[in-house]
Amino acid sequence: MKILIVDDEPAIADTLSYALRAEGFATECCTLGGEALARLQRGGIDFVVLDVGLPDITGFDVCRALRRDSDLPVLFLTARSDEVDRIVGLELGGDDYVTKPFSPREVASRVRAILRRLHANGESRGQPEKPAKFAVDRDGLRIAYHGHWLALTRYEYLLLALLLERPGRILSRPQIMAAVWQDDGESLERTVDTHIKTLRGKLRAVRDDEVILTHRGLGYSLAT
Repeated sequence: MKILIVDDEPAIADTLSYALRAEGFATECCTLGGEALARLQRGGIDFVVLDVGLPDITGFDVCRALRRDSDLPVLFLTARSDEVDRIVGLELGGDDYVTKPFSPREVASRVRAILRRLHANGESRGQPEKPAKFAVDRDGLRIAYHGHWLALTRYEYLLLALLLERPGRILSRPQIMAAVWQDDGESLERTVDTHIKTLRGKLRAVRDDEVILTHRGLGYSLAT
């Protein structure tokens, strides 16, 4: 997971970056609001730590622009402790608020807490969990494709759900076997090919698109 730190004070940005990397996150830093918005447009960011008092535009302005087309989690940093500022930040869509001076460990802890809360709420913010043409009913163990519920066997459901969790990522046959057929030690890797074939047939019956891609000698992936 990559966190974008937006703060015009290098000492603070460097300290936060070190603390977050120690927690297992990747980080990037920007010093200006405009620079941050340009970076966010390129994608690949999962969380934003955002200083309110930036030199060009305020962190509030950055968050307001971000919220037009993104639901990335945002943690505000500010030197101001006024209640009005905190309320404004949260009403703009910020997820939490930390007042300077602060402990880098506190910020890392707040980031973890926000991510836990989002995960508990079942929200996927930022990058989509799966392509929008699919809908997954995890309680009912069923998947819809372009609004049509597919008649899937147990293993077909597990296989397609696995691919949907990792759109664009190539999964080898052994990886698929381990994840889907973990309770069947005698299954052969050729079983994966057979189930991919039947899945493709059911998907094409709804819409004739190439959804599951074959990567010769490597495995399979879901088209993005």
